[in-house]
Amino acid sequence: MIVKMKFITITAHKRDIDRICDQYLSKYEIQLENALSELKTVDNLLPFVEVNPFKEALEKANQFANYIEDTESLENTSFSQEEMFSLIRNMNETYMSFREKEDELKKTQEHYRDVLTLVNPFRSIDFSIHEVTQYKFIKLRFGRVPVDYYHKLEKYVHEDLDVIFLEGSRDASHVYGVYFAAEGNIQQVDAILKSLHFERLRLPDEYDGTTRDACRKLEEEIERLNKEILSTDEKIRDAFKENGAKLLAVRKRLNELSSNFDVRKLAALVENKRGDHFILCGWMPEDQFSLFMDDIKKDPDVFVIVEDNNEEYFSEPPTKLKNPKFFKPFEMFIRMYGLPAHNEMDPTIFVALTYTFIFGVMFGDVGQGLCLFIGGALLYKFKKINLAGIISIAGIFSTIFGFMFGSVFGFEDIIEAQWIRPISHMTTLPFIGKLNTVFIVAVAFGMGIILISMIFHIINAKKTHDTEALLDQNGITGLVFYGAVVLTLSLFMTGNKLPGTIVLIVMFGIPLLIMLFKEPITAKLEKRANHSEEGKVMFVVQAVFEMFETLLSYFSNTLSFVRIGAFAVSHAAMMEVVLMLAGAETGNPNWAVIVGGNLFVCAMEGLIVGIQVLRLEYYEMFSRFYKGTGREFKPYN
Repeated sequence: MIVKMKFITITAHKRDIDRICDQYLSKYEIQLENALSELKTVDNLLPFVEVNPFKEALEKANQFANYIEDTESLENTSFSQEEMFSLIRNMNETYMSFREKEDELKKTQEHYRDVLTLVNPFRSIDFSIHEVTQYKFIKLRFGRVPVDYYHKLEKYVHEDLDVIFLEGSRDASHVYGVYFAAEGNIQQVDAILKSLHFERLRLPDEYDGTTRDACRKLEEEIERLNKEILSTDEKIRDAFKENGAKLLAVRKRLNELSSNFDVRKLAALVENKRGDHFILCGWMPEDQFSLFMDDIKKDPDVFVIVEDNNEEYFSEPPTKLKNPKFFKPFEMFIRMYGLPAHNEMDPTIFVALTYTFIFGVMFGDVGQGLCLFIGGALLYKFKKINLAGIISIAGIFSTIFGFMFGSVFGFEDIIEAQWIRPISHMTTLPFIGKLNTVFIVAVAFGMGIILISMIFHIINAKKTHDTEALLDQNGITGLVFYGAVVLTLSLFMTGNKLPGTIVLIVMFGIPLLIMLFKEPITAKLEKRANHSEEGKVMFVVQAVFEMFETLLSYFSNTLSFVRIGAFAVSHAAMMEVVLMLAGAETGNPNWAVIVGGNLFVCAMEGLIVGIQVLRLEYYEMFSRFYKGTGREFKPYN
C-alpha cells in the first residue's frame, strides 16, 4: 500500500532552526521541499544563505576516521562545539606533522634517486670516485657520447690523443664512460671531445669506495626511506588510536549538525516587524505527523500549518511503500518499473502473487523448488538481497506445483501427480480437437489476469478522475467487451448454449462503438468542446484502424500467456533429457550427470523463467493499468 502524506509548513524564529532540526526533524520522517519554489503564493520570501561551519571539520573527521581500525566503538559522550573543533584541530596538527615529515623523506629519496641515476651508468668502472678526483697531475671527466659518434671518439683516443677512455654502460642512444688526461693537456682534450658531442656529467664525490659501492649504498638508502614513507600511515594510526572512539562519536555528531545546517538550503526567510523567521515545508507520513504534532504541542516557538488545499503546493506527493514483510522483496520489481504515483494503487501484492504463481507453474519441481526456497532464504537472511527473497518465495510455489505435476528432481515415478503431467495430459476442445491441458489453463489464466488488470485500470482512472481512461480499451468498455469474449468462449468450449444473436450484438457492439467514439463522448461528458484537427472522415478512418489494432492486441496479449504452458512442458522435457543422458531408464543412473543436469536446469531455466514471468508482469499486466510515475519518498533524516 501507499502511505498517505501530509504537506506541512513549519515556521519559527531564524535563531531556532538548528534546535528544531536537531530536536524534532531528526526524529521523524519528513521529505523537505524547497520552500522558495513550493510557496510561490507567499510574498517577501528570501533565500536562507549561510556558510556551513561544520563542513570543513566534518571532512577532516571523515578523513581521519579512515585511520581508525575499531569503527564499532563509539564514545557515548556529549560534546560542545568547541570540544569537537578542538579535537579535530589537534588531530589535524598531528596528521600534518607526519605528512610534513613524509614530504621531507620523499624529497631526500628523490635526491638519492637523481644521484643514483648519475652514478649507475658507471657502475662497472671499478674505482673510487673520491680518490681519483683528488689526483694532482691527472684530471678526469665523466660523461656520455652518442652511439653514432663513439667510433670517432675511439679513433681519436687511440691514435691522436694522450688520453685514457674507460667505457661504462650503454643504452639505446648513448655510451657512458670516463676519460683521464694530464693536467696540462686537459683543456685541449676537453675541446676535442666536446666537438665529438661528449656531454660531461658531474658526479658527487662524497661517497667512499667504488662506484659499485656508491650505487649499492644509494639503493639501500632509497629502500630505507621508502619503508619509512610507507610506515607513515601506520604511525598516524598509532597516534589516532587513543582518540579513535572519541573521533567517531564527534564525526557522527558533526554529520548530524552539518545535515541540520544544510536544511537552510531548502528554507526560506520572511522578514517582518517581529524579526526574521524561517519557513520549512515538506511531506510527512500521516502516522509520523501525529507523533510530530504531539511532540511540538508544548513548544510555543514553533508553528505548523497543514496544507489540505492542493492549490497551495505545486509538487506531487512522494511515494512511500508499506507492505507486509512477506511481500517486501517484490517492491524491487516495482522500483525497476517506476514507483506508483500518489493517486495510483500499489501493485506490489498483486505482483508478488502472480509472479510466484506463474513461476511455480513454469518451473514445477519439488526438489528444485526446495533448493530455490532454501538457497534464496539463506541469502536473504544473511545478505538481505531482495532478489534472493523473491527466489525463495517463488521456490515455495515451484514446490507446490512440483507436487501437482508429480516431479522430484525430474523423476516422475517417486510421487503421484496431484493434478496432471504437463508433458502428456491432453484435453479435447470443440472445433480445435486435442490440446495440451496446461496450454488451455494458461490461456484461461491469462484471460483472468487481463480482466483483473482492467479492473485495476478502472480503479486508477476513478482515483485520477480520468473519464477518457474509463472508456478506453482497458476501461469499463474494454472490460465489458473482453469479458463478453471470455464468457462466450467459455460457454462454447464447455458445450453450453450461447446467448442470442441480439444479446451478442449488444455485448460486443456497444462497447466497440463507445471505444470508437471515446474522444467525443468524453468531451460531451466533461462538457467541453471537442477539438479535432482532422475532419470527420479522417477521424472515422483513424478510429477504425485504432479499433483493429485494439482487437489485435487483445488476441496477441491473450496468446502471450501460452508461454506459461510452454515452459511447463519444456521444463518436464528438459528433465527427461537429463534422466535419459544419465541412464535412469536402465535402473543404474549416473548420479553425477543427474546432479549436474539438475544444477544446470535449475540455473539456466530458472533464470529464463524468471525473466519471462517479469516480461508478462510488465508488458501484459502493468501496461494495462500502471504508469509508475511516482517519485520516491526521501526523508531528511
